[in-house]
Amino acid sequence: MARVAARLTLWCLMALLLLVAGPALAAPGDLVPPPPPPAEIREGRTVLAPPRAGSSTPDDPAEVAPSVGGLPSSVADAPRVGRGVLRLPPIPAGFNSYDAGWVRFIYHPSSRERVQPLIAQAEAVRHELTERLGFPVLSEVRVEIARTPGEMATFAPSGAPYPEYAAGVAYSELGLVLLSLTPIHAGQEQDLGEVFRHELAHVALHDALNGQEVPRWFNEGFAVFASGESSFPRMRTLMMSTVGGSLIPLQELERSFPDDETKAQVAYAEAVDVVRFLVRREDIHRFRMLVSELREGKAFNQAVLDAYAVDLATLELEWRDDASRRYTFLPILLSGTFFWVIALGLAVWAWRRRKRRDKLTLQRWAREEAVEDLQRARLALRSEAARVHIVLAKGAEVPVSQLAASASEVEVPVVEHDGSWHTLH
Repeated sequence: MARVAARLTLWCLMALLLLVAGPALAAPGDLVPPPPPPAEIREGRTVLAPPRAGSSTPDDPAEVAPSVGGLPSSVADAPRVGRGVLRLPPIPAGFNSYDAGWVRFIYHPSSRERVQPLIAQAEAVRHELTERLGFPVLSEVRVEIARTPGEMATFAPSGAPYPEYAAGVAYSELGLVLLSLTPIHAGQEQDLGEVFRHELAHVALHDALNGQEVPRWFNEGFAVFASGESSFPRMRTLMMSTVGGSLIPLQELERSFPDDETKAQVAYAEAVDVVRFLVRREDIHRFRMLVSELREGKAFNQAVLDAYAVDLATLELEWRDDASRRYTFLPILLSGTFFWVIALGLAVWAWRRRKRRDKLTLQRWAREEAVEDLQRARLALRSEAARVHIVLAKGAEVPVSQLAASASEVEVPVVEHDGSWHTLH
């Protein structure tokens, strides 16, 4: 029982380490700011999704711009910004610019050390996204790094404010990524590299699809998956939802994400895992075909059918079966009660092992003491025998039996010579 408990605990710890362990960042080189860039002229145009059945088109242009959750393809940190033409905002005064060819980093001089890891990994991220999507992506991107969320708000294009709860925003139509060095909430942990990869993934997916509409769960799930983000709470949410049968149908997520916080957590966890299921190593060619079909303007369900040879409903059933096999028993293993039982079992096992070790140690000490006592007794006898001498008078005759008895008592060696007994000394 103790061995089984120890193995289970070791397995759980290894799983946690794999979850917590993140990709290493390469050491960047020195930054040499290039000459001031020319005026930005890249423009973006956002096309709204057609109105739903039964809805009327508003006459007021101000009402045309939808909320973040209104469009199936709209993601909180990758908003579609409404009709019209937007221009990239000017570079903030006093900020440095580093041009890496396809990507330009805008940052304050005091943020140089924080920006270096992003520059170091940018090319690798772009290559990985290109391989995964099967199309050249990220041909022109601008990344602006603000020192605080408030400063990031001033970087947003006019008429397209950023979501106040996001640590990073991707305006995919413009190829613009905004990042904040400071978390939104005080004391909150934030991995700037993960946020950077997440927002680049949004822009890359937009480039690969040539701006075509996709469901929000697919957009957000791909960004989280491609960024390598690891979240134990999200995985635990998916585990509990799988066991409890509270998974949300993908058809429901295609329309919009739930407003309820608990259901929204389930929706995000599902989105990431479904994309993981689609991008499995044995199906990577199918995923690239899905991207190609979507790029041509096909509806999402039809593109899934053409790429995976099954409709989305069947594919969802296969994913649910896969999730059930992977997550059925993990909630029990990762529950607090299980860890307490394991901890108690390990404590009892360690106590019994220590008690047995102490017992063996006492037995060894007793044997060693007995051997030492025996050696001391032998030395004492030899020392006593060395101090006893029996001298016989010349010509005296002592009976042999008496000499033998005396010799046996004191163990003094004697010899017989010419009929007489003599001691050796």
